[in-house]
Amino acid sequence: MRDFAPLLIIPAAALVVGPAHATEYLSIEQAQKAIFPEADSFIAAPVLLSKEQREAIEDRAGVKQRWEKQDVWRAEKNGELIGWFIVDNVVGKHEFITYAVGLLPEGKVKGVEVMVFKETYGDEIREASWRKTLEGKTLADPFKLDKDVPNISGATLSCRNVMNGVKRLLVLQQVALPTR
Repeated sequence: MRDFAPLLIIPAAALVVGPAHATEYLSIEQAQKAIFPEADSFIAAPVLLSKEQREAIEDRAGVKQRWEKQDVWRAEKNGELIGWFIVDNVVGKHEFITYAVGLLPEGKVKGVEVMVFKETYGDEIREASWRKTLEGKTLADPFKLDKDVPNISGATLSCRNVMNGVKRLLVLQQVALPTR
């Protein structure tokens, strides 16, 4: 029986470690083209935010700007700015959700794409019908779950955190991105 003791330990250990659930739906390039199909170029323009800028974003958005560096690209057509493409992360319930937002120069959401989803539940936010509710939003909108942005049962945290992230990125645009 001693010879079999290690074999009994291995299956028990396998039960302790759960499988990782992460799905990459879109690359950066795919998300760029999904949001700005008319763009002929995307120019990396990462933003390094000062402490004062991060505090201003938090004050105006009501959501903490966690990182100093924000991944941003200028979406251009014929050399003219048509919008900003921003990749961001928010926490779902336990894991990060990587998503992209397209913002028009006048401060309006053009589109939202979920790029990577690691949570076990809540990936219904990937559905076009939910993401479309964020299109056209500006900082003049209330950004209230179950008011102007619908909640999805079983995906409440994902809905709320992506919605709040989009609002934060609209404020980031005002604070740190040029209009031209």
